[in-house]
Amino acid sequence: MKEWTREIEIDAPIDYIWDLLEGPLEKMQKIMPQVVDHQPVKLTEESVGSIYRQKYKEGKRIEEYDVETLDYLNTSEKKKLKVGFTLAKMFEITALYELNSLNENKTLFKYTCTNRPLKSFLKLFMFFASDRIVVQFCERVKEAAEDEFENSKFILK
Repeated sequence: MKEWTREIEIDAPIDYIWDLLEGPLEKMQKIMPQVVDHQPVKLTEESVGSIYRQKYKEGKRIEEYDVETLDYLNTSEKKKLKVGFTLAKMFEITALYELNSLNENKTLFKYTCTNRPLKSFLKLFMFFASDRIVVQFCERVKEAAEDEFENSKFILK
């Protein structure tokens, strides 16, 4: 199994970032543009155990998989979402998003991703895997959240 973690400070309130992770599909697509559908299959009251069917477009191919909520916390100062899914019956993936409010307009975003190959021949590929995708994702979240926050200032004026 391979694990990557990245932290980044974002100049936006915690709720702007949370909305990109937990909001409607249109918001989610700002940070995950390949996700083309995200529908609830099973919802639980406490969110942990909820399952969403996601469709992910890679080139011309669309992959479908179920995403399960493994951990969930939603307070005004701290938010956490951990999800897990199996991709193409080849990789078991978890994504952990942690948000900590630093002040009313600044948030610390921490992203941890694990990738466990389910087939032995894939283990060699994991040896060479880099954190490039995790770094790019954090930058995309930062850019999208800061854009949303900036645009909201113009709407409020």
